[in-house]
Amino acid sequence: MLTAVVLTLNEDNILDESLKALSFADEILVLDSGSSDNSVNIAKGHGARVVHREFDNYANQRNFALNLVKEGWILMVDADEIVEEDLKKEILSIITSKLDNALYVVRRKDYFLGKWLRYAGFYPTWLPRLFKAGEVVVQRSINEEYVTNGSIGRLRSHLIHFPFNKGVKFWYERHVKYAYMEAKLLAEDQRDIWLGVRNLFSQSKLDRRKGLKSLSFFLPFRWIFVWFYLVFIKLGFLDGRRGLLFISMRITYEKMIIDIWKSLKQGKEYQRL
Repeated sequence: MLTAVVLTLNEDNILDESLKALSFADEILVLDSGSSDNSVNIAKGHGARVVHREFDNYANQRNFALNLVKEGWILMVDADEIVEEDLKKEILSIITSKLDNALYVVRRKDYFLGKWLRYAGFYPTWLPRLFKAGEVVVQRSINEEYVTNGSIGRLRSHLIHFPFNKGVKFWYERHVKYAYMEAKLLAEDQRDIWLGVRNLFSQSKLDRRKGLKSLSFFLPFRWIFVWFYLVFIKLGFLDGRRGLLFISMRITYEKMIIDIWKSLKQGKEYQRL
């Protein structure tokens, strides 16, 4: 039994393609948070079970959806992600095998201006997407963390991601909200520096990445280090002007997080754009 779970909010420009790619699942569960476009009708047209929940944060939204699935496997896919044929075959092979992993992570190919950002993004970032029902809990309200007591495996194939399917303007508007949520977490927990140090020595690659990220917020002019990392360490310049444009947009997002974080630390309410 495989249930594909998709969170939606006004996704009708890409949802049809996303759900078509999930037709191999035994059930499609769409958790909608108040779409005013044609998303709900599209989902029902694909035979999906549609449930409504007002959005508060991503962890609560995903946990609510996970609790609706009582057995089998869950494939968590964002509305702007497409499962291609090779990934579909790999998933079906895993869920019919006797492998005992509780969770599988997958890499994602981000597309910008019609091409894959091979170097300018954070590829290869491993994202939890396939797991057994009842064995995973989602934590952290933004850039979520998936916690399991079971073992973790890796998928060889990729998800195809279209973060700009609604245009660059929408991408910026969404990342202003992301920046506020990320900065609020930073201000609330003050980023325990020793926890970050301990995570650097964890056997888990996800924990090491989390530790490195948390420590990086203590760096002055953090955005400069991020820019240097993306351009020269990750070889982002090899994606040409397209890659450098994306990196400049990413740096704007990084600056927003820091600016909002400092504002919140000073007891000021940041004015959201």
